[in-house]
Amino acid sequence: MGTPLVIWTIAGFDPSSGAGITADLKTITAYGCYGTACITALTVQNTMGVRRVQPISPLIVNETLHALLDDFHPNAIKIGMLGTAEIANSLASFLEALALPSCPVVLDPVLCSSSGASLLDAAGTQVLIQRLLPLVTVITPNRNEAAILTGLSPYRPEEMARALRTMGADAAVVTGGDPLSNSDSEFAEDSLAYLAGGSEFVETLSSPRLLSTSTHGTGCAFSTAIACSLALGRTVPMAVTSAKAFVHRAIQQAPGLGRGKGPLALEYSVSEERPAN
Repeated sequence: MGTPLVIWTIAGFDPSSGAGITADLKTITAYGCYGTACITALTVQNTMGVRRVQPISPLIVNETLHALLDDFHPNAIKIGMLGTAEIANSLASFLEALALPSCPVVLDPVLCSSSGASLLDAAGTQVLIQRLLPLVTVITPNRNEAAILTGLSPYRPEEMARALRTMGADAAVVTGGDPLSNSDSEFAEDSLAYLAGGSEFVETLSSPRLLSTSTHGTGCAFSTAIACSLALGRTVPMAVTSAKAFVHRAIQQAPGLGRGKGPLALEYSVSEERPAN
């Protein structure tokens, strides 16, 4: 067994382990990679909702990132909840100085929880738009988040995916499994915009819609799976397709825990999907 690829996750802590740092680390392990973590915020939450958010000091976040960099070369970086503009600015400055052009960065713009709690202030959202978007390989908002970031209608996902690319991201996936999209359609559709061979492509990726109450942390797992796949050498379309399949199976195999939106089954192996290094 060779040395595993190292995936950084920069995100908040969920004590129920359905979302955030712990969900990311489960996903990273499932992909056969090694996960390191920088916590941006502590939350008081369970599967029924977020009760309180306590951001970490931006200084501690910055020192943690530099400590990791002194010891672990990242093969990919996943960014989740940031909490405040100060943390977002600190992270942007760190990434701007990071001399690792081949390291993909995946941003899951966590703006609010599914229960409605705000997880990034308005000033932080502007930092995300102005400073972080131009630094990321893939951004993975749901339709509500994409609408906030672009100012466009949430019912035009392809247009929003194109706009996020124009705003600086190399590629954008506007996901369609969120409550806004829970129509009578039997399929959940994601809109992917990316560059290949100097041309922009926009694709709609469909999968059967699963009727499940175990959907806590789907966005976290999806974005982290993309980061792992990119580190393993997949193209953006291949990475997104792999991540969709991973999350689909994780919902299907969910353990049925919790009294609200339960956690996914993220611990199973995806070794059959790993390309040779």
